Amino acid sequence: MVGGYLRDMSNTTLIILIVVAIVVIVAIAIVGYQMARRNRTERLRDQYGPEYDRALDQSDSQREAESELRDRSKRHEKLELRSLDSSEREDFERRWSEVQGQFVDDPKNAVHNADVLVLEVMSARGYPVEDFDQRADDLSVSHPEITQRYREASRIAQANEDGNVDTEDLRQAVTSYRALVLALLADDGDRSRQNDGNRARQDDVDRSRHDDVDRSRQNDLRSEHDNNQMTERETKA
Repeated sequence: MVGGYLRDMSNTTLIILIVVAIVVIVAIAIVGYQMARRNRTERLRDQYGPEYDRALDQSDSQREAESELRDRSKRHEKLELRSLDSSEREDFERRWSEVQGQFVDDPKNAVHNADVLVLEVMSARGYPVEDFDQRADDLSVSHPEITQRYREASRIAQANEDGNVDTEDLRQAVTSYRALVLALLADDGDRSRQNDGNRARQDDVDRSRHDDVDRSRQNDLRSEHDNNQMTERETKA
């Protein structure tokens, strides 16, 4: 009887140990999943900034919003973007100067022409331009802050066509268009970002993408600062 009792205790102890081990494994798996998801969220927030919040507002759930943002990145990687040669860049810079100079005497037409010029620059770079929402989403992968301003500038441009905006709104639109034009003319990093997907290790890809986002955001902020100073000075001349 004693031997049977000891065997029963041994079996019970074994079962308890197995159950505990399973619980620990499941707990580790859950914690690992939550950490991985939290890291993915942080990377998306870092990359998309205000566009992340916008995606959340327009989605039914955080998972849906993050899935949509990941789809943007995948689509962006498939774009056949190209850098502009020096003559193309100089031509666009000259045409932008003309648009900006036009604002002094004819702000409404200046905003219209700025909107058209942005489409031409984007098309020359290789972005599809048929649909506004799609091109804004494509831009947001590399330039989230400027994309937010582009959305607002486009809204002002549409209101401008209907005659429902004042000069200050038009000035704001020109400033935002200028920031986008300068970013597109200066941005030669898109093609190198497309090649990141060929790297062997995912952590290298994530680190490179994070560095690209930081550099792009710093360039956008510098461009915005210079843009605000120069546009205000020139349009008030």
